[in-house]
Amino acid sequence: MEGKYMKAINHVLEVEGDWLDVDAHDVYDYDRDLYVKMVRYPLEVLAIFDIVLMDMVSRISPLFEKHVQVRIFHLKASICMRNLNPSDIEKMVSLKGMIIRCSSIIPEIREAVFKCLVCGYYTDPVVVDRGRITEPNNCPQDDCKAKNSMSLAHNRCRFADKQIVRLQETPDEIPDGGTPHTVSLLMHDKLVDLGKPGDRVEVTGIYRAMSVRVGPTQRTVKSLFKTYLDCLHIKKNDKSRMQTEDPMEVDHETGMKDDDTPLDYQDKVEQLIELSKQPDIYDRLTRSLAPNIWELDDVKKGLLCQLFSGNALKLATGATFRGDINILLVGDPGTSKSQLLQYIHKLSPRGIYTSGRGSSAVGLTAYVAKDPETGETVLESGALVLSDRGICCIDEFDKMSDNARSMLHEVMEQQTVSIAKAGIIASLNARTSVLACANPIGSRYNPRLSVIDNIHLPPTLLSRFDLIYLMLDKADEQTDRRLARHIVALHFDNPETAQQDTIDLSTLMAYISYARKHIHPQLSDEAAEDLIHGYVEMRRRGNFAGSGKKVITATPRQIESVIRLSEALARMRFSEWVGRQDVKEAFRLLEVAMQQSATDPSTGTIDMDLINTGISTSELIRREHLVSATRDLILEKAQLGGAAIRILELLEELKKKSPDTEIHLKDVRIALETLAREGFVSVDRENVRRI
Repeated sequence: MEGKYMKAINHVLEVEGDWLDVDAHDVYDYDRDLYVKMVRYPLEVLAIFDIVLMDMVSRISPLFEKHVQVRIFHLKASICMRNLNPSDIEKMVSLKGMIIRCSSIIPEIREAVFKCLVCGYYTDPVVVDRGRITEPNNCPQDDCKAKNSMSLAHNRCRFADKQIVRLQETPDEIPDGGTPHTVSLLMHDKLVDLGKPGDRVEVTGIYRAMSVRVGPTQRTVKSLFKTYLDCLHIKKNDKSRMQTEDPMEVDHETGMKDDDTPLDYQDKVEQLIELSKQPDIYDRLTRSLAPNIWELDDVKKGLLCQLFSGNALKLATGATFRGDINILLVGDPGTSKSQLLQYIHKLSPRGIYTSGRGSSAVGLTAYVAKDPETGETVLESGALVLSDRGICCIDEFDKMSDNARSMLHEVMEQQTVSIAKAGIIASLNARTSVLACANPIGSRYNPRLSVIDNIHLPPTLLSRFDLIYLMLDKADEQTDRRLARHIVALHFDNPETAQQDTIDLSTLMAYISYARKHIHPQLSDEAAEDLIHGYVEMRRRGNFAGSGKKVITATPRQIESVIRLSEALARMRFSEWVGRQDVKEAFRLLEVAMQQSATDPSTGTIDMDLINTGISTSELIRREHLVSATRDLILEKAQLGGAAIRILELLEELKKKSPDTEIHLKDVRIALETLAREGFVSVDRENVRRI
């Protein structure tokens, strides 16, 4: 015990810190009575702690002039926001929740200096007393003694930072049918800006009440008081999630370092590096991701790549390439899409989960609201901005309004949200991966139609997804039996069906966060060669024998997707270089996803035009042939300005001329629309007239 805090004090002296973190559990183990007094009378006990600490500091280093404070964290019990009562006022409490709003930094005066406007004399610093400063009536200078001549000299006063933060309770603490409660926190000095909106934190502080005046000019106060938490310590506490780019476990700079923490951390890192050296680590990670969901290995591999993500690239010219991978899951009901979504949401850092019908355009991006404290218009972050550097999971993607969906175009490629509302013009960062789920129209997938016709999403949006997986429910006795056995086994412990050789959740989190933070793979020469070769090969498949028209089987977006996927695969192995096997596996994952989503139902080949434009190349060629056949037939049958021909007659004639091809009335109508746009014919309901 002694050694732990002596080391911490020496560390504070070395780095000239402002505070010393003290674990409340250590206070409890040392003296229970002291712990109870500290929680009940925090102001008095903390003042004594500060005096003792400063006494020790002056003994160790007499020349140290800074004032060092004691900050308590990790209380024995964390209280729920709903259970805060008037009896807790002026006591030390610990709360857990998610930060939803941070005010701008407010300067708060600590020491004031006044200047006489007549003779220019500066007074000695006046300390703030219970939130008030008394301004001298007369000039203290004996020669002057001028009345009401003192004014505040701002540049000589001492100010401290202050910030108001709104904390909302976490979803698991909300009772059935309840709405989340919020509490105001008051941050001072170094605590300012430690938490950002979207962070899940544990806050230790003193619960206080503040009187509210009836009017700004009246001295009468209301009988209802306003409560807030005066913050002493803030700590990101969510161990169930991966750490993001800046893990703030206890504190950054001068936080007390545990004696065993670096060793523990070192052991953990060595354990993770050992794990990464296993030859089957890729398969083990796949098996460990949502082990309760049966098979779907390729989908899980894609989601694993999304969790690891690629490298974001910024060129000297200012151009940026995103490193985040976007995935769309389309499938029949009951293929565990939402289960996968919930699982990834729990794993991902700063993950936000929304549903298509329940999200509006402003709820996804940002909205303008009036700040209740100051009354000025402020920007409130929406789901995509809150999940910056995380994964935004959107369920029921197909049921989203077009207005809300149009906001995603910019986020998924440029990774920003641009806003011009109520005099606020801003561009917000939304470096987020999007994981979306959609049901086909009529809730069953129709294999005879293309993906576009099945999902009814705009092609421009679909082409921004790196991987589109179709999760179809095919009837097959063997598969059905194994799936049923797996689901039944989840409800009772059967040692035979238990998953072997999986990595536990906490290790998986640590593994992913370490890889994201420390591993930044580069493309090796062989991998670059393979990438170029693979892309050219994919494009070459579009050359149809005997057809002058080429099918687009891959676009530059696909090669970017492959680079991102191969970087994520290299990260899984903790490798600093992207190898040939990573590129090969990335191409395989892309092929699997494209084979399912971009296959032209009439020819059975991959056709990227299906996703980019909604119409496959073979369909375009068929339509062109039909237009020219219809034009020839009208030239043959109808005179300029002559009698009209019925559309059904045209259909019969076309069927006679080409008996081996299938022609529908809808196809003839599309062909006639094209001819009408060219000014060749005019269509009047069921009749066609040549003009």
